[in-house]
Amino acid sequence: MRLYEPVTLAMPLAKEVGEFIRRKGKLPGGDELREMLKGLGLEESCLDRGLALYRSRFVIALAFPREETVIVDAISSSGELSDALEVIAYHDRKLRAFVVEILPTNDLEYEGNIGIEPIIIDEKTLEPKSNPVLGHFEEDEEGLFLVIDHWTYERWNEEGDSSICPVCGGELTWKGEKAYCRDCGYGVRVVKG
Repeated sequence: MRLYEPVTLAMPLAKEVGEFIRRKGKLPGGDELREMLKGLGLEESCLDRGLALYRSRFVIALAFPREETVIVDAISSSGELSDALEVIAYHDRKLRAFVVEILPTNDLEYEGNIGIEPIIIDEKTLEPKSNPVLGHFEEDEEGLFLVIDHWTYERWNEEGDSSICPVCGGELTWKGEKAYCRDCGYGVRVVKG
């Protein structure tokens, strides 16, 4: 997986954090978060009391793991803040659920409109209470695609939102198992299994 922009890190990271919560029933700590970020292709650059810095060629990530909240800021290595995103995971005691959100770090300058809902996981059953469209990004000769599994596609399609781009909120055009977004340029590909 190649990380070109903050969104190509934020979406797979949010998915991994959600899967961790469903398996373990808790937020990931610093060591678990470190393994997730390294597994996504980032190199650890700095560790210092409650802060970690990771980087790849195009993306920088600042991680702030705490017991009550996990925050990872994904920033373009160019320093451009208009496409910077923040992945936030926390335990919401009022909802009695774990929540993982992807938010623009700068609402005024953000060029896109993350077209996904947050991950909400029931604290007791660890079952999802929301249906976000998350996956990882792969590049081929046709472009850069958000790759989702068939199960995610089925839930997304049942809600009637499969014509809305999960990356930017624009309109998708489907051709078989692939969709293309004219607004952001990303595609969506469904894989079986």
